[in-house]
Order: sequence, then structure tokens, then C-alpha cells
Amino acid sequence: MIAPKDETRIGVYVCHCGTNISAVIDVEALAEFARGLPQVALARDYKYMCSDPGQELIKQDIVDKKLNRIVVAACSPLLHEATFRRVAEDAGLNPFLVQMANIREQVAWVTDDPVDALAKAKAHVAAAVRRVSKHEPLERRSVDVTPRVLVVGGGIAGIQASLTLAEAGKEVILVEREPSIGGHMSMFDKTFPTLDCAACILTPKMTAVKDERNIRLLTYSEIESVEGAVGNYKVKVRRKARYISEEKCVGCMACIDQCVFTKPKFPNEYDQGLGLRKPVYMPFPQAVPPVPIIDPETCLQLSKGKCKQNCVEACGERGAVLLDQEDTIEEFEVGAIIVATGFKAFDPSVMPYYGYGRLPNVYTSLEVERLVNAAGPTGGKLVLRDGSVPKRVVIVHCVGSRDKNYHTYCSRVCCMYSLKLAHLVKEKTDAEIYNCYIDMRTSGKGFEEFYNRVQDEGVHFIRGKVGDISLVPPENGEQSNRMTIQVDDTLLGKVRNFDVDMVILAVGLEPQPDTDDVRRMFGMSCSTEGFFLEKHPKLAPVNTANDGVFLAGVCQGVKDIPDTVAQADAAAAKALALIDRGTFELEPNTAVIDEDNCSGCRICNNLCPYDAIEYDEEKEVSRVIPELCKGCGTCVAACPAGVITGVHFTNDQIFAEIEGMLFDAMPDLLAV
Repeated sequence: MIAPKDETRIGVYVCHCGTNISAVIDVEALAEFARGLPQVALARDYKYMCSDPGQELIKQDIVDKKLNRIVVAACSPLLHEATFRRVAEDAGLNPFLVQMANIREQVAWVTDDPVDALAKAKAHVAAAVRRVSKHEPLERRSVDVTPRVLVVGGGIAGIQASLTLAEAGKEVILVEREPSIGGHMSMFDKTFPTLDCAACILTPKMTAVKDERNIRLLTYSEIESVEGAVGNYKVKVRRKARYISEEKCVGCMACIDQCVFTKPKFPNEYDQGLGLRKPVYMPFPQAVPPVPIIDPETCLQLSKGKCKQNCVEACGERGAVLLDQEDTIEEFEVGAIIVATGFKAFDPSVMPYYGYGRLPNVYTSLEVERLVNAAGPTGGKLVLRDGSVPKRVVIVHCVGSRDKNYHTYCSRVCCMYSLKLAHLVKEKTDAEIYNCYIDMRTSGKGFEEFYNRVQDEGVHFIRGKVGDISLVPPENGEQSNRMTIQVDDTLLGKVRNFDVDMVILAVGLEPQPDTDDVRRMFGMSCSTEGFFLEKHPKLAPVNTANDGVFLAGVCQGVKDIPDTVAQADAAAAKALALIDRGTFELEPNTAVIDEDNCSGCRICNNLCPYDAIEYDEEKEVSRVIPELCKGCGTCVAACPAGVITGVHFTNDQIFAEIEGMLFDAMPDLLAV
């Protein structure tokens, strides 16, 4: 590394960013202004500073001009600070002697007047120049990484990520809260646009998870706590009692057959409550692991303490039925975590004008998926609750999506799965089908062709929102379950009313109800829509702000199955890169507590969003855990004694920025 000289020599580089910056800011004038600032030895402007020639220009200047501080006036540090730090490092300069002035997002993109923009850009550059003169050379330190990955969620995203890691020879702990892996995809009949059998493509992957020796599968389990930091997370998993031993059970189903309930009596959650099950049941035929589970709320022995316990007797000497089984806690150390907790389907009962839960023949799309599925409650026959076959069906798009009262975002999959359901319902019933849509969004590979196919099959399309669904008035004193649909047809320019036998609500996707708890547990953030927030939407779509924690699937944002699988592989690749390297470099810009002057008030302990501050009971002082600290500065601002310092954000550095704006750029600001 080049040690800073006694004489501070700062190089300033102003980026045109194509026309992103130069179309608003006079970059030549900004570079000329920078040349007149104290300790600036060189100032240049260039069209693309982040390009290879731009980077080489900085490297060459560091060597030739003996620069020992660098300021880059360009875009957000979030985008390219790492790039220019690497440039400095390659040239032999400590990477933390670089400062960026964000004149794109904070000036050019938000300022219309060129005079105002130039004045503001001068203030940013002057502040950066003053600040970088106070920078200290810092050194990163590294921690060892445990070569094991935790995957949270056993849907298609979690399955794919686990298999990819396992195939690379890495140990995986896959945790799923339901009794079986498979997630929502296991409930589907077909997948769009190819109409592949969902079970046919998913079940082999589920079986591969069960048979893979590098995967430890923990179903009917939940994460209890997460401690530690990147490379060395300590995770506690609660394995809930399923009252049947996974190790001893051979899947003979004798316990189900011999249950004192001779017929299924209780709503089957997997079938969306449309089918029935016994207290001891298999979630679905292809469940993995292929082990039944006993519901303690409906089992007579577990809920009331009185039952013949036929299930125990049926299991015989194998002894797999354990009615006294209790929850257990298992602990694991992992180096990386992939969160793939999936989504929840929107509940349309909060929209009373659609009649869901009130009108018997109004169904959600997920309920219809189970009805048309051969493994569903009706064996794949599409029949209504009264046993009749619908002759006229309407599919209502965008239920809960693109609606300012519920979710303003588009759920992406609804148009296509509505087309798929239209095809399947037509195929099974030959009913007359109407699709009421706002806009038809078929942007994926093969989607438009599938849309045309469904049109050719005679499905009707009405562009407009459904305003109301009500029962047809009684005839001859008899009330039927037929319904009247009121829809505003924007293409015909009139309100249409027609009668149907069945309504299918194409519900949107929304975050899981416990998203906030999961966010806190793994040190993540959420977007305004409620999904987990990625580190950068373009450059780091599977990373989170918490190093070592990655995202996969719909928990990060709405997407279809192919995009989910692709993102799961991307998350697995990121986790693999981390644990394969064996070590992880920690950023040095953390908080530091002066223990000699700490009063032990613990205010910082309670405020730290990353749980990165521990309290030493013996010394009665607080201490920062560098592996957990993200340098956010919350504790620095909150400390009443002022004994916490933010490394790389010291008082001298912050005051220097302010001085740059006040003394070096103020004349230009006042002139505006």
C-alpha cells in the first residue's frame, strides 16, 4: 500500500455518466472548480469513469501524479463505491482513501435548472474533498466461514437451492414449517404455458431432497432463533411433535386406516378446506417425507385423553406412533442462510362485493387448482358444492392486486394462471367461460401464444373490472346459487350484466403474515410492498443488507416458477461462493466504544438494529461485536456520553464535509 504522504494530494474525477449527469451539470466547469480547491493536485472529467479506460485513467494518475486521496463525482456509492475502492487498491492506495460525491441521484436526477445543478454539484465535490483529506487508511479483517448452509422454506425455491448446493458437495439444513416440502407448487394441477403436470416435475425434486445425503431435511419445524454473523451463524430449530417417528415409520398408512374415525371428518388444509381428513393423515399422496402426522387438536387421545388408540395398535411392534412425543430443539452452525419462505394467497373475503365466503359458488384460484387436480378432493372432477357441473363460469382477474385499497403492485402470475384455469375448466366441463381483466399481461416466453390458444378455444374476454356479484333473484319462491355479474366493459363502453354458475377469483400474491418477525430474526429489511428487500434491485437481487443472508423466490417479490427456480440457483451460487472461499472479509467501518469512558447505560444495546453490541457484566461496559456491526451509526448518535466513534465516519470527517459546503461552495450556492 502507498502510505499517505505528509503532503495531501487529492485527485478529483467527474463522470459524465453518458448524459445522465452531463445533460444537466456542466461537468467541465465542475472539474475546473475542483482544481481550485485546497489540496487538489488534479481534476479531470471523463464520459464513463466506471468503464475500463476510466478506471485505468485513475490508476495511472495515482502512480504518475503521486495521488494519495481520490474523489469520484459520479453516481451513488451503493452502486460503484466498491468499484473505485478496488481501483485504488490495484494502484497501491488504501481503498478507504477514496470518497464518492453522488452528483447523479442527488443532483442531476432531481434538479431541472443547470445553474442550480452546478452549484449543488460544487457543494458535493467540495464536501468530498474536505472529507477525504481526513480519511485514515483502514484494514479489513477476515473471519472463517462454516461450510454449511441453512435453507429456510421447502417450496420450489428452497428445494432448488438445496439441491444445487448439495450437488456441489455442500452440507445443507433445509427447514420447512409444514409437514411436507413442496409449497404452493405441489397444490397445482398444471403449470403455464406448457401445461406440464406440476406433480410430474416437482415430485422427482422432492424425492431427490429426501434421498440426498448432503441435505438434512427438517419438516414440521420452525426457526427458533438466529445468533452470530456471516460465516458463523448459530441457529436453533424447533422440531414440532408430529407424534409419528420419521425414523421408524415405513409409510404403510395402517395408522390412518385404523383410526377410530372411520371416515374423514375434518377440513383438509392442503385442499383449502374443500376436502376432509382424519386426525391422523398424510398431507397429500406425494408428500415428502412420506410420513403421516397426527393433529393434536382433533385427535381424541391428544385433545381429550380418551381414545382406543387404534393407531398405536395398528403400528404394532414397529412403534412409530408416539402419542407422548414432545417438541425438540436442535442447534446448528452455518456459514450462510438462504431465506425462501414463499408467499400467501390474498384473502378475498375482505372484498365483500365479490361474495367470497358468503356466496357458495365463489371460489379462489387456489381452491380451483385443488378441484381440477386428480389428487384433489373431487378426484379432478370440477363440480360445485351442490354436486352440479358449472355451465357458465367467470374468472375475475386482479383480485387484491393493482388496487390502491389492497395491493397496488401487479402479482405477475394472475393473468397467466387465469388463462390456464380457463383452459382446464373448459377442458373438463365445456362451460362457457368469461375472463374479466384490467390489462392482459403475457410477457413471458410462450405466454402470448398460450393467450392466443385460449382465445381460439372460445373463451370470452371482457376488458373491465367486476363491480358486484350477487345471487340471482328467486324464481317461483326457489333460491338458486346462480349469480349475476356486473362488469364495466371498457371496450364496449357500457356496463354488462350476465348470469353465471361459478365465479373464480384470481387472487394476488402477498407476503407471509409473519414476514416482520422473520425480517427481524435474520436482520433483513422489507420493501414498501412488504416483501424482503434485496441489497440492490439490479446488481445484488439475491443479497440482503445482512452479509451471508440471501433471498430466493416470492418472499423477495412476486414471480413465476421459472424465475423462482432461476433466483434459487442464484442464491445458491452466492452462498456457495461465500462458503467455498472459506473466509469473509469484514468492512472496517464499524463502531468502536471507548470502554475507559463508557458509563454502562446500555442505551446503545437496546437501539442497535443488528444486535451488534453486548454488555460486559463484569466490567459494566458495552462492547461492539465487529462481525455483526454494519456501521449504521445509530449507537454513535444515541450515546449520551459521546464515547462511541463510527470508524470512517468520525466527527472530524463529518465536520470537514460541512466546512466544504459552507466555505468552499457557499458563494456559488448563495448566487443561485
